[in-house]
Amino acid sequence: MLRPLMNAGLSAPFRRLFDEIGTVDCVGIEERVAKYTTRSIKKTSKLWGLHMAVTMVDLTTLEGKDTPGKIASLCRKALRPSEDPAVPGTAAVCVYPSMVRHAKQHVADTSVKVASVATAFPSGQAPLKTRLAEVRAAVADGADEIDMVINRGAFLEGGFAEVQDEIAAVVEACGDAALKVILEVSELETYDNIRAASFLAMEAVREGDFIKTSTGKTTLNATLGNNQVMIEAIRDFYLDTGIAIGMKPAGGIRTAKQALQFLIAVKETLGDAWLTNERYRFGASSLLNDLLRQIEKEKTGAYQAPYYFSEAAESY
Repeated sequence: MLRPLMNAGLSAPFRRLFDEIGTVDCVGIEERVAKYTTRSIKKTSKLWGLHMAVTMVDLTTLEGKDTPGKIASLCRKALRPSEDPAVPGTAAVCVYPSMVRHAKQHVADTSVKVASVATAFPSGQAPLKTRLAEVRAAVADGADEIDMVINRGAFLEGGFAEVQDEIAAVVEACGDAALKVILEVSELETYDNIRAASFLAMEAVREGDFIKTSTGKTTLNATLGNNQVMIEAIRDFYLDTGIAIGMKPAGGIRTAKQALQFLIAVKETLGDAWLTNERYRFGASSLLNDLLRQIEKEKTGAYQAPYYFSEAAESY
């Protein structure tokens, strides 16, 4: 907990919020996540974890040069990541709103969802009316999930009501589509702010929606540390309200080893109920091929060359 002297420079809205939700023991967080990197998972448990991680990937392409053909290839990869029939499909494909209808053609009536970034991703710097129109258009074209960005400027100025009102408006625009609220942790500056933004978002969304670390467009994205702050916030919110919120770390998770460490964090903090793609996702498309290589290694004892598997899209 922060001492009163360290609290002295905070604005009144932040002081009130921190008094309500508590602050973060930064040293404790770093010690906790350091222990996750020492855990050893072997054989059957490791293979289970690798398969689980595959089912949690949101396979993503967010480039100006995206085409319907590229989206078709992405969807094929999501539906069948490997020639091994035991390897499951990914959770979703994530695309810009203009590509939603193309993705939907390829994954309709399958377990793979279509997710779309919206609300002027990644900056969020557009009028609210424009951001909401983008959400409605993506949903109308078939998006099952929407990834939105919060107004970080309003948050940092203590405009918490404005942040929550905008999230609530997006929830309404989503209709039946699930919502993932991107905090953009690198711009929130402190663990305390990440915890605070997590609570503000969770209070404005519905059961089954998500909070998400990053857009993948900044220098700092998902880390075990900021993931831990957010899943502890999810745990505390659930204990207070009984409402289960999902989590999506995004950007910077590139290896199977990292993915397993994140899953250990989930199991030890939130429990087995969150070890499902209905409550946990990886926004890290470049992770998929390393997961496939590790699965092959567990089954055959030999690594395949990276080019053995088709290239995934960029990681966001």
